[in-house]
Parts: sequence; C-alpha cells; structure tokens
Amino acid sequence: MTLWIIWLSLAALLMIIEVFSQMVWTLCLAIGCVAALVGDCFGVALEWQLIILAATTVAAYIILVPYVKRWHEKQVAKEGRASRTGMEALLGRRAIVTQVIHPGEIGRARIDGDSWQVVAPGVPYAIPCGAEVIVTDYNSIILTATLPDK
Repeated sequence: MTLWIIWLSLAALLMIIEVFSQMVWTLCLAIGCVAALVGDCFGVALEWQLIILAATTVAAYIILVPYVKRWHEKQVAKEGRASRTGMEALLGRRAIVTQVIHPGEIGRARIDGDSWQVVAPGVPYAIPCGAEVIVTDYNSIILTATLPDK
C-alpha cells in the first residue's frame, strides 16, 4: 500500500471523528494529513512528510481556533445567552404539576417527560395537578418554581 493512501485514510478518519466530536484539533490533524499527502505526491521523503504534518497541524490550529471562538461568540450573541446544560438548562422552563404542590411542601412536576420534585415558596396556596409553573431556581435535585404571569 502506498503512503498517500494511508494519509488519505487517516485524514478521512479524522474528519469523521471531527464530525462526531466537534473538537477543532482533529480537523487540524486532518489538514496536516492532507498536507503530508500532497508532500508524498511530490515525492518528499517520509521524514519531511512528518515535519509537514506537524507544521501544518500547528499552523491550522493557530489559524482556526480564533476563528472558531469568534463563530461561537456570534452564535451566543445571536441566541441572546450562552448555551446552558444540566440543571441550568431547566431555568425558565415551564413545567406541568403532576402532584399537588402544597405551601412549604414538595410536589412534583413534569418537564419533557421527566418528573421533578418541586417547591413553590412564593405561592401561599396549593398548586393543583395540571397547573403550569415556571422553574426559577434549583437546590440539588429539587426545583423551585413560581406561577406564570397571567
């Protein structure tokens, strides 16, 4: 098997990994592999192909990382907020009460099919099943909610 096929296969594998993982360094390595492939096509020795791989990978990283950061910042600005994950993603979400929430006690509510323990400290009366509440905070795995403005 000739060396250019190995470089091409490695570049393709790295691009597949990049698609699934979205880690910029795998894209940079794939670019380095393509540069080494070009070197092989021009008859450059293996040692120089490895140097081309390393230099091109580092150059691609230096060039692409600031671009990717700017693109990410534009996406955050367009959305109006940073992407939230985990419990932070629940803040501001609407939930449907599935077990009555009595004042000072824990009830249950459903968000996207998941059942959560919920308290509503600012509500002086029981919130019935089927009512809608808005998640305002959390403490461990217990959500704090309030009633939506009418």
